Amino acid sequence: MSRGIVKTCILAGCLFFACVAATAQEVVHALTGTVSSIDAAGKTFTVFTDNHSDGFFKDRTNSKAPIKLDRKIRNDATADDASKKQGAYVIVFYFGEGEARNAVGLRSLGPGPFTRSTGTVVKFEGKEHSLSIKDESGEIESFKITSDTVAETSTGVVDGFKFEPQKGDHVQVTAAAASGSATALFVNAL
Repeated sequence: MSRGIVKTCILAGCLFFACVAATAQEVVHALTGTVSSIDAAGKTFTVFTDNHSDGFFKDRTNSKAPIKLDRKIRNDATADDASKKQGAYVIVFYFGEGEARNAVGLRSLGPGPFTRSTGTVVKFEGKEHSLSIKDESGEIESFKITSDTVAETSTGVVDGFKFEPQKGDHVQVTAAAASGSATALFVNAL
């Protein structure tokens, strides 16, 4: 009888620690901006973000820390040094807040030109992969969502095909024009 209780306690303890380990993952978020300075010796860099503030990031030194990041986005995000060039317009993938933000990776968005639009979602077509927003002036803008689109949500970063905004949500879209239509590169759910 006591042997059964001991086994049950050991099993319960193992399950408890497995659950704690599974919930200890860092949630990865993203933002866009221009790399403004790099301190290679200090392993830090600064990004002038799209909301007009300086974002300070540390290169992630502990690559074994568990993070919650979509596999496709993880594969598309380069190692910090590959896209970290002064003046590059990038998406920064990070965890942490304030001065304690750790960069997980970067994705260069290329030379542009880019547009940024802020507004309210009026239509989202998941099957057609399109998003329409109404900006402050009342104009409706439409964007194509692709597998390369990155979306920042309250629960972290998701790829564009997993992003499901609701009518009335407030968003900011960074887009590039190609073949006469705007393609969303980054959507920030505000």
